[in-house]
Amino acid sequence: MKLRRLQVEQLRQFRQPFVIDDLQPGLNLIHGPNESGKSTLVRAIRAAFFERYRTSSVDDLRPWGDSAAAPTITLDFEARQKSWHLVKSFLQRKRCDLTVDSTSYSEDEAEEKLSELLGFQFSAKGVSKPEHWGVPGLLWVEQGTGQNIEQAVEHAGDHLKSALNSLVGEVASTGGDELVEQVRARWNELFTPTGKPRGDYQKLEKERQEHQQQIDELQARVQKYQEQVDRLGKLTQDYQRTQRERPWEEAERQLEQARERYRQVEKLEQLQAQEKETLTHLQSSQQLLRQNQEQLESLNTKLDVRKAELNRSQRDLEQAEAQSPSIASSVQQAKAAYESAARQVHQARLGETRSRLERDLRRLDQQNQALTANVKKARQYQQEVEHAREQTRQNQIDAHAVKALKETEHHLKEASIRSQAIATRLTWQLEPGAELALDNEALEGQGEKQLLEEARLVVPGIGKLGITPGGEDLASTRRKLFTLEQNFSEQLQKLGVDSTQQAERRLTAYEAAERALQHTRELLKSVAPMGLDQLLVEQKETQSQLLNAKTELHDSPAPEPGRQHQAVDVGSAEAARTRAETRLAEAEAEERKHQTELLTRRQTRDNAEAEWRQLQDEVQNPERQKQLQSLSKELAQIQQKQTRLEATVQAREQEIKHAHPAILKQDIERYQRSISNLRQSQEERQRELRDIQVRLEAWGAEGLEEQLSNKTAELEQCSRRYQELHRRAQALDLLLNLLTEKRQALTRRLQAPLQKHLDHYVSLLFPQATLEVDEHLRPGTFTRGTELGKIAELSFGAREQMGLISRLAYADLLREAGRPTLVILDDTLVHSDTDRLDDMKRILFDAANRHQILLFTCHPENWSDLGVPPRDIQAMKEQVPRPLQKTYR
Repeated sequence: MKLRRLQVEQLRQFRQPFVIDDLQPGLNLIHGPNESGKSTLVRAIRAAFFERYRTSSVDDLRPWGDSAAAPTITLDFEARQKSWHLVKSFLQRKRCDLTVDSTSYSEDEAEEKLSELLGFQFSAKGVSKPEHWGVPGLLWVEQGTGQNIEQAVEHAGDHLKSALNSLVGEVASTGGDELVEQVRARWNELFTPTGKPRGDYQKLEKERQEHQQQIDELQARVQKYQEQVDRLGKLTQDYQRTQRERPWEEAERQLEQARERYRQVEKLEQLQAQEKETLTHLQSSQQLLRQNQEQLESLNTKLDVRKAELNRSQRDLEQAEAQSPSIASSVQQAKAAYESAARQVHQARLGETRSRLERDLRRLDQQNQALTANVKKARQYQQEVEHAREQTRQNQIDAHAVKALKETEHHLKEASIRSQAIATRLTWQLEPGAELALDNEALEGQGEKQLLEEARLVVPGIGKLGITPGGEDLASTRRKLFTLEQNFSEQLQKLGVDSTQQAERRLTAYEAAERALQHTRELLKSVAPMGLDQLLVEQKETQSQLLNAKTELHDSPAPEPGRQHQAVDVGSAEAARTRAETRLAEAEAEERKHQTELLTRRQTRDNAEAEWRQLQDEVQNPERQKQLQSLSKELAQIQQKQTRLEATVQAREQEIKHAHPAILKQDIERYQRSISNLRQSQEERQRELRDIQVRLEAWGAEGLEEQLSNKTAELEQCSRRYQELHRRAQALDLLLNLLTEKRQALTRRLQAPLQKHLDHYVSLLFPQATLEVDEHLRPGTFTRGTELGKIAELSFGAREQMGLISRLAYADLLREAGRPTLVILDDTLVHSDTDRLDDMKRILFDAANRHQILLFTCHPENWSDLGVPPRDIQAMKEQVPRPLQKTYR
């Protein structure tokens, strides 16, 4: 099947007719951005085939807000070596017309013809659904559904099996299927679809397991009973022995001794902490007194340092003051240079202004002369345009009307010739003087007349003869001839001519005048693009500008005397001024910096002098000597106390260390835990003795051994019944497997043509890999090297690729069986990586040698190397659709 042309109108966003024609037999790449209409075109193709023309459930085809729309789809395609032309309209104008070569079908008959061709079904009610789509639903991939193939294969399964049978013949008999189904029915009585037991078989197996579980539990309880009897004896001995020895009392005595030793160590640690705190206080006081002493002794050093700083700051101030005259001179020189450069810029600008005015004067004078010449030419061309326009008005005639007149004349001539061929011919040859009358018209001599209507021939002296022309087409030919003559006369009158030749001459003169008018308009436009009036305005404006330029040149000041010979341009003068300005700014900045430095150095000298005088007063103060003597005496007293206290602390530290307080604390904790554990163990033995005694009394009353014997007998009886059903189940399972293997062998023979095409495509995408189909022709097991799995376990992109190559394999199978195929892909393979996409392009290019493929995409850059020219929907929207032909050849 080859789709040649598609036209949609009043369908979603395509309110006006939109056409895609010249579709190629192989690959067709159609692209456009999102919301450009790609999916709408795919929906249109589906609606043309799948939807009943009389359905009212296709409101999604209606343009938004247009309740009066009648969505119309026109398709031209080739199938079975015939040309098919389909026109289907929905909603407001429900219609379906189909032409196959020269045979026409309409309404339901046309739709059934399409269904029979492509292998799909129509919905009995409402919109079409995937289960009705059959083969097209398998080969026409909607956006985002490329990975979903199982249901599509299921819906097209009958058509695929029919194609396979037509290739390999019927390889399976219904009798074998009936036997398999009978065995499967017996098997299903004993097994679930997943192979697990069901019914009585499941019930017996469950009962057998329950009996065995109960026996195991009883045996465990009997063994537990015996173990508890032994445990009771041992616990009784341990409890009585511990109750006599009472080991926790010895642990309590040792605990009290450890606590007493630890209390003594705690008293030593408290005393040690107090003396350490006193020692720390003495050390802090000593440090503070030493800091005060050092501060008083450091005043002499600070006084010397301040004196040196005062001398250095005085020298720095004197050096800075010595640089002031030279810096002031540099500033004056920079100012003079800047003023000279500024005057030079002013003179250069005066000279440039006069040069510009002189150039403008010359340019405006030349422009005025050119405009004057153009005005003269424009007036001449304007006269020629008026003359050509007058010729056009005098010879104006409608070219379509002239063409229609010629066609009418041609049809009139044909009708006249046809009427002459079928008219009744009347010839006469009379003797001299003899005369006849035909409808009151005298006939003499000899002649001939053709009669299209009933006439009366009067023979003088004899009577009247009635002549009635015969022939089935005579009346219609006569009416047609009369109509054509009337139309021809009306057309001549409407055009105001006497003949077709006169109309053609007027048309030729009109066209020549039109060409002359166009030529003169172009000449006029070449000299006056905006018209003669605008050209006159431009001329007036140019003359005004010329006068203003002369006045401005006359009023502009001339350069200063003695400077006219200098050829300094404005750019150089401004550059020199900029350099002078930069030098002046640098000099002024240097001066400001120097003044700031003077102020800073003077302030530094004053601060150093004030600090030196303050320190000198402090050093010479008598109170300072008294403070130094007092600090020395206090430091000596503190040093003696610190030495005695350190010796005491060190001795006590050794005493605490030899007592091991941490070990004593651990001993207390160990004895406490031992006492608790010994008492708790004895209590637990007492509780366990009571529990075992109660438990043994309860188990002894249950009769466990008698229960075990009864359950063993029940298990043996249940096992015998279970074995009977188990042997039957194994036999049925073996028989069903043998029958199924035979059936699968026949199925593999049936699937061989399809598997061949699948292997071809899979090898291009995954070398050394295979994809097998199941008995329902659905893609199933995927094998690559040592990897084995289902398609559903692959990544999304891989499933999309496998779905597409499976569809191409189905298409090859259908084509091999002589069935029509068309592959439509809407934005597919968007999840493929670069390498896989290249492989898929090879596959599509290969499949296009056997099928027509319509590939819609919003990423044309991904398909630029597909080997086919892309078609842009946006560009096609700008084209005017060609008239719809009745048939496509």
